[in-house]
Amino acid sequence: MKHDLVKPTEAQLKARRNRSIALALALAAFVILVYLGSVAKLGPAILSRPM
Repeated sequence: MKHDLVKPTEAQLKARRNRSIALALALAAFVILVYLGSVAKLGPAILSRPM
């Protein structure tokens, strides 16, 4: 049985790329917010704790 793959159009490829970039930026913003929230909650002293 032969399987023909559907080739996306140029517009679809561009839309997929834009979605991927938007998702990556949203994920990066979320990571930064969680990091900043952790630092705000734990305070700057977390970096100068004894080993």
